[in-house]
Amino acid sequence: MATALVWFRQDLRMADNPALCAACECINTCDDSGTKNEIIPLYIYDTSLEEQASLGGASKWWLHHALNDLAARFDNKLIVRAGKPLDVIQSLCKDYDIDAVYWNRMYESWARERDSEIKKTLKSNGIEAKSYNGSLLWEPMDVLKNDGTPYKVFTPYYRKGCLRRASPRYPLPEPKFTLFHTLKSEADSAISRLNLLPNIPWDDTIKNVWQVGENAAKNKLKNFIGSAIQAYTDARNLPAVKGTSQLSPYLHFGQISPHQIWYAVHDAFGGDVSQQGVDTYLSEIGWREFSYYLLYHFPQMPHQNFNAKFNKVTWRNSESDFKAWIRGKTGVPIVDAGMRELWQTGYMHNRVRMIVGSYLVKNLLIDWRRGERWFWDCLLDADTASNAASWQWVAGSGADAAPYFRIFNPILQGEKFDKQGEYVMQFCPELSKLPQKYIHKPWEASDDVLAAAGVTLGKHYPKPLVDLKLSRQRALDAFAAMKEEASD
Repeated sequence: MATALVWFRQDLRMADNPALCAACECINTCDDSGTKNEIIPLYIYDTSLEEQASLGGASKWWLHHALNDLAARFDNKLIVRAGKPLDVIQSLCKDYDIDAVYWNRMYESWARERDSEIKKTLKSNGIEAKSYNGSLLWEPMDVLKNDGTPYKVFTPYYRKGCLRRASPRYPLPEPKFTLFHTLKSEADSAISRLNLLPNIPWDDTIKNVWQVGENAAKNKLKNFIGSAIQAYTDARNLPAVKGTSQLSPYLHFGQISPHQIWYAVHDAFGGDVSQQGVDTYLSEIGWREFSYYLLYHFPQMPHQNFNAKFNKVTWRNSESDFKAWIRGKTGVPIVDAGMRELWQTGYMHNRVRMIVGSYLVKNLLIDWRRGERWFWDCLLDADTASNAASWQWVAGSGADAAPYFRIFNPILQGEKFDKQGEYVMQFCPELSKLPQKYIHKPWEASDDVLAAAGVTLGKHYPKPLVDLKLSRQRALDAFAAMKEEASD
């Protein structure tokens, strides 16, 4: 008998899963004489991780439902364990007499170190161990500048380093199965034992917004290509419009692969992806690749300033301001709407992410790492690479980052991208009766106008935490001092 173990991680899907396909090919070719060959699918909830890498609350919620979806596809024979992966895998190899273990690669430094140890141990015990690329179009170790160093700017990385290389592989079909192992204990498949579902208020609101599953991801992609992708360049900036694919949570957990997205778009347009909306969308997939690329080459990125000059910044780190920000009570409508959307849905529109990030770092002068941690806990798509790279971009401390003196004006951002105030009114309904003129700056409305709208600032809606003009100058002074001190 040949038995292959497939270790699922951030690839919770059947289609375009290189490790799963390799395992199926292995057992189908091991013996042609009718010998019983088996696939054992496995998910391990790694309890040995440091807090920095442990899943946040929203991600745990998604993971619970994603595992249920995957388990159903394996006829509820997915083994689910919690513990240190090496210990779990060694135990299963003994219990099930496993011949080979397959998995798809992860790119965080801790994951690479862990996987290297596991591969070495398995091979020393005579067990085949192989890993595959199931989550990136271009692996970070393969894309380098002519001098052999990694790129630090997105456009040359994407346009020269990636697009001029060989095209990404075409998505693999879902493999055909005939036989899975028999569980030695029904408890092995009990996802509920992981205790992933949170006992907090937003659980009910999130589950009403999202369908979690491989088929749901495919349907979202199909609908986006059919309805919104050609207008993506402009529509992606409008938070009240369904102008984005909203595939990031599915990508994060691997319920859809970038290869599936890439070629679904190419195939839909006959290979001509030069249209502005289409090209812009694919470049956003490229930004995800760039984030992983930076994480691979600069593993300190999630917790250290990429630009060391920013180590000199003196942060205010006001606890009361931070609490007001996370609760959506800053007194700035577009910021508060974004933070409330995050809490209620586990998601935030990308344009608004930039606005709320800039407000926290620049206007409140609070360390970007505090914002990164909050997003890590509340975002369904809390991806290590993208989350850290995005926060460093907003702060100005990252690779290819916005300059430190670029400070989003949340009023102007709101008036430009939420002109009618629809997004603000959805998540800040207490402002819904204000005239459009004041929806993004209620503090400028007269007492009569506020009274007619049923709003008393400080009672029904907060007064602004800070003066936007003065706080902007305070940030410029702080960052300028950092620049001067670093050059001394």
